[in-house]
Amino acid sequence: QVQLVESGGGLVQAGGSLRLSCATSGRTARTYAMGWFRQAPGKEREFVAAISRSGSATYYADSVKGRFTLFRDNIKNTAYLQMNSLAPEDTAVYYCAANEIYPGRSPTNYDYWGQGTQVTVSS
Repeated sequence: QVQLVESGGGLVQAGGSLRLSCATSGRTARTYAMGWFRQAPGKEREFVAAISRSGSATYYADSVKGRFTLFRDNIKNTAYLQMNSLAPEDTAVYYCAANEIYPGRSPTNYDYWGQGTQVTVSS
């Protein structure tokens, strides 16, 4: 079993940056592949980025590629989502997720979820 806790959300102006963190507990972070998803009001949860258990492989949605960077520190049991050049359409609740197999792009690939953190980008 693993618990995930996100932090780092907030209000930022368009063009600004935020760094989200996802801290894991219960088992070492190295055991799990991690993913980030987001959900805006009235929309389905969508894939943002994912990272392999070792951190050697990362995957991004086209909408964030070149702006967002996902990396992890397995010593600190934490994954980070660095978000630059934020735009109003990035406004959503951001969730981190974990599974023991691979960093998939579907929410159904993941077994464990954090509670979410709100990101609001003003124009």
